[in-house]
Amino acid sequence: MTDAHPIVRLETLALIAVGGFAGSNLRFFVMGLFPDVPSVVLVNAVGSAVLAVVVYEAEYTGHLTSRTRLVFTTGFLSSLTTYSTFALQAALASSPLAVVGIVAANYGLGVTGVLVGRGIARRIAGPRSAGGEPV
Repeated sequence: MTDAHPIVRLETLALIAVGGFAGSNLRFFVMGLFPDVPSVVLVNAVGSAVLAVVVYEAEYTGHLTSRTRLVFTTGFLSSLTTYSTFALQAALASSPLAVVGIVAANYGLGVTGVLVGRGIARRIAGPRSAGGEPV
């Protein structure tokens, strides 16, 4: 049975839906723990780090299947993180300084999250040669 088979595609869509349900509910939970702006910065930064781990894990080791990566990236992480809320918070900020702070926090911590996630994936993969091959 190939990935193009309708039942496999339906199963993948169902898994993405489950991941999306979990990610959006986790974001809702986090937003109940912290004020709005810090909670969005937190889920976006953590989501960026986890996304980097998944993406770089695929590049370095490939232990996760493409479907597993799809469920985590398209399902869980895309529902956990929220660009639209971040953009709305920046647009509704009370001062130019608040706009700069919201944008800098989301992008700065998001990029930092990606770098941290890449480092974690490298540690998981173990030592590599100069060409990127396992040692």
